[in-house]
Amino acid sequence: MRGPELRLSIRKAYRGDLPDIIALFASDTVGGHGDTNDPDAFADYLAAFERITATPNEALYVAVLDGEVVGTFQATILTTLVGRGSSNLMIEAVQTRHDVRGRGIGEAMMRFAVDAARAQGFSKVQLTSNKDRKDAHRFYERVGFEPSHLGFKMRLK
Repeated sequence: MRGPELRLSIRKAYRGDLPDIIALFASDTVGGHGDTNDPDAFADYLAAFERITATPNEALYVAVLDGEVVGTFQATILTTLVGRGSSNLMIEAVQTRHDVRGRGIGEAMMRFAVDAARAQGFSKVQLTSNKDRKDAHRFYERVGFEPSHLGFKMRLK
């Protein structure tokens, strides 16, 4: 966290955080995920939130600054046979509110995730990032991530 004025906490998301989390995703101009603040879409987000919170190996987190949700990320524990049965932490859906970027919030979220993975004895922390997010790539490298793999996706709907 940068500066003494930054009063930031990171915690698991509550159902009441959903409007703020949705707003973070809806304001994303690069992702192209079709996220929206349209009230008709809320049921879709709520159903997803309930699936995430009901799954023991998944968690949705929020960064809260002065009582406001200003960032979010999702963490999933992935255990594979590769690496002699290692467990890894996969980070997805990282967003920081536009007006507070550059204040150490993203760094605090990544440090929180990495520290949790270390404490649980995981082998690595990994994430994917849209190839067009050049600023995000520089950020991830600055906080210690290395671009080591090429990712592929197949859209199903």
